[in-house]
Amino acid sequence: MNLAQIIDPHPDDRVAIFSRGRATTYGALRTQVQHVRGGLARLGLAKGDRIALVCSNGRYFVDLYLAALGLGAVVVPLNPASPAPEIEREVLTVGATVVVVEPSAAAAWSQVDRARVPSVQSVIATETGSMAADLAFDDLLGADPMGPIVVDPDDLAVLMFTSGTAGAPKAAMLSHGNLLANIEQGESTDGIVAGDIVFGVLPVFHIFGLNVVLGLSLARGATVVLVQRFDPFTALETIKDRQITVIPGAPPLWLAFSHFDAAPADSFASVRLALSGAAKMPEEATLRLRERFGVTLFEGYGLTEASPVVTSAAGLPVKVGSVGKVLAGMQVRIVDEHGDDALSGDHGEVWVKGPNVFRGYLEDPIATAKVLSADGWLRTGDIAVTDDDGYLYLVDRAKDLIIVSGFNVYPAEVEEVLLEHPDVAEVGVVGVPHPHHGEAVKAFVVLNPGAAAHEDTLIAWCGEHLARYKCPTKVLFVDELPRNVSGKLLRRSLADS
Repeated sequence: MNLAQIIDPHPDDRVAIFSRGRATTYGALRTQVQHVRGGLARLGLAKGDRIALVCSNGRYFVDLYLAALGLGAVVVPLNPASPAPEIEREVLTVGATVVVVEPSAAAAWSQVDRARVPSVQSVIATETGSMAADLAFDDLLGADPMGPIVVDPDDLAVLMFTSGTAGAPKAAMLSHGNLLANIEQGESTDGIVAGDIVFGVLPVFHIFGLNVVLGLSLARGATVVLVQRFDPFTALETIKDRQITVIPGAPPLWLAFSHFDAAPADSFASVRLALSGAAKMPEEATLRLRERFGVTLFEGYGLTEASPVVTSAAGLPVKVGSVGKVLAGMQVRIVDEHGDDALSGDHGEVWVKGPNVFRGYLEDPIATAKVLSADGWLRTGDIAVTDDDGYLYLVDRAKDLIIVSGFNVYPAEVEEVLLEHPDVAEVGVVGVPHPHHGEAVKAFVVLNPGAAAHEDTLIAWCGEHLARYKCPTKVLFVDELPRNVSGKLLRRSLADS
């Protein structure tokens, strides 16, 4: 087996990807990948070697990803918007022998001292003349074609940097078997199918973009429209022009659409499946999308360490606020603070087990042991509850829990109440030290344009809906909230503010 073979079964003339207005069929993609694979092999890239792709959504990434996987090499997707020190640290951490850099990352890469990353033997520029490099992508295309090798399901395929279930960024080890298992688990839902046209704006250097938007779509024989940057106006143009049928997105994308007053009511007429993941979607925005555009949003839940999807609502009767049911082929437990299964209706930590669960963090056995039990259960650090129908509802992150005078306060619960206030656009809640109560609740609020809510107003609003100990004692108004590329709120950054 080899994950690179997901593109093999589909008709030659079916379009696999659109990138920069250019269509590439499955037949052409297979040919390109074989030549690029031959070029990488000629460079000396072999099974187990690491290749860092400092690239955004585009055909270069797709060709290189599938080509390298076919060699048994390990792909390390990196954010091209990262500063030079971060790129240097990540390349050094994984010991990459080949680094591929697109023009948007050329300036940052030029600040990296090659002497500090001695493992790097070759630097490839995706576009000729964009930067000083050892060779260009087109040089790879001139090589003799090469098919994929056979690998073991446990062989490493991808190293994906993540903050993990807690702490500083670490390289999560995902095998061919992990990624393929989650693709097959995803095929058990009424999700992406052959003939779909998928809006590919989620970054491919994030696991949702890599193994759902790209991996699952290509495995099913769908067409992926690769988009490098998002803004609501041009996105709606693309959705209309390409007759997009599936939009996988993170909450910031859907929030932007929900607040786009100039958007026509039929903006999503071609869309049959609207998906949200990577973070909890505000219920008010979900309802607004349905009322304004007739869009039914299906939420899901996952994490890098699970390759990534654990639950999905696709194809199920919608329950607003739920992230759906567990995919076939994996097990999920809701575990209380004593390590026992929580009683029905009680909150507990989500534990996941299955062939999609990652192999651990690269060269970090201590961090790995914290999240992987001896019998293979992944402790996600996410707090959830299930209903009688088996639907999962996320409550919060265990590490984000605020303890006020011995009482547990989940930030997401406070955020949800504040978001119901008509003046509030976005909110982030954290715990801060308190001399008498241990911790207190602090809220960071982004107001809607023209709104003029005051701190006392919002604290009083919370008091009408929450127990007193859950209410913020301080509200700060900010222009924006810190989020990562997948749209997750960076509460650690707020806590440091």
